[in-house]
Amino acid sequence: MVGPLDEYPIHQAPLPVAWAATSDRNFYDRCYLNAHDRTGDIFVITGMGWYPNLGTKDAFVLVRRGSTQTAVHLGDAIDDDRLNQRVGGYRVEVVEPLQKLRVVMDETEGIALDMTWEGSFPVVQEQPHIMRAGSRVTLDAQRFAQVGTWSGSIVIDGEEIAVTPDRWVGTRDRSWGIRPVGEPVPAGRPSDPPFEGMWWLYMPLRFDDYAVVLILQENPDGFRTLNDCTRVWRDGRVEQLGWPQVTVSYASGTRIPTGAVIRCTGSEGKPVVLEIESLLPVALHIGAGYSSDPDWSHGVWKGPGFTERVTYDLDSPEVAGRMMFGIVDHVARATCEGAMGYGLFEHGAMGRHDPSGFTDWFTLAP
Repeated sequence: MVGPLDEYPIHQAPLPVAWAATSDRNFYDRCYLNAHDRTGDIFVITGMGWYPNLGTKDAFVLVRRGSTQTAVHLGDAIDDDRLNQRVGGYRVEVVEPLQKLRVVMDETEGIALDMTWEGSFPVVQEQPHIMRAGSRVTLDAQRFAQVGTWSGSIVIDGEEIAVTPDRWVGTRDRSWGIRPVGEPVPAGRPSDPPFEGMWWLYMPLRFDDYAVVLILQENPDGFRTLNDCTRVWRDGRVEQLGWPQVTVSYASGTRIPTGAVIRCTGSEGKPVVLEIESLLPVALHIGAGYSSDPDWSHGVWKGPGFTERVTYDLDSPEVAGRMMFGIVDHVARATCEGAMGYGLFEHGAMGRHDPSGFTDWFTLAP
């Protein structure tokens, strides 16, 4: 199992790099990237993951235009060459670590892309993220995030879309650790108390002079279990923005947000107010494999050289009814202190959340 990375002094355990330091089947190492042209007409989300204790690797490309959401899934057996990040015709090339990447998918099921990412500001290392169900660890992850621009092209069923850095922006992250992946396992004794839901907000935003990265999680009663909000400047300075107060606006009869106002506290107690508008939502559990996606889950073995394409009509009641049961990513337009920016507005209000007025899994906004 010794591979090319073992030539470098990067070991953290007395094991080859290809072996995770834990035998937990849910160990993963994944990248996530998104791209949009600031209009809300198109949103591209893509990513790739390694699951060494499941013996699998996979990748996906998800595109929303209008009321159609189209996903391409790729899967294969894991290999030992982590320097060559590839699943089938999909690959990520690290041109300059923490700054520049090239993401390529050769034509697969009618979709292809060749896009280069350029970070606009230094990456932000987020706080460790830990969740438990009783004594069992369900999530123990480290992540870094970055905002930036894209160049290149996307091809969808023969239509080529030019991607230029003056218009196309996005966010990305890489995370690794433990989270539920692969086939479901027996749950054992039901948790006590039972899981009633969670409230989640993740928001990397790009402005001309700085980036803001916010990540919040709350229990059903509103108790905040994760609070991390920073502003990073071009010279690498990181400013903590305190304990944000969040007001989310939802479309009536749904749990899909239309926007939010976030009141933060900057250095020396100066207020920092972010006003967020959703331009286009994309549900990560409808084609991207996250959370409660019934069609495709990260790490599941589908056989060697697996590919498929799945298209969803978001106007159909069967698909629309799934939206509130998972995390939704939005193309976000933001204003802060008179400046306009763009980025990711990722939100999920699943189950009960007292501060939002959601009393159970099925309560909707008035």
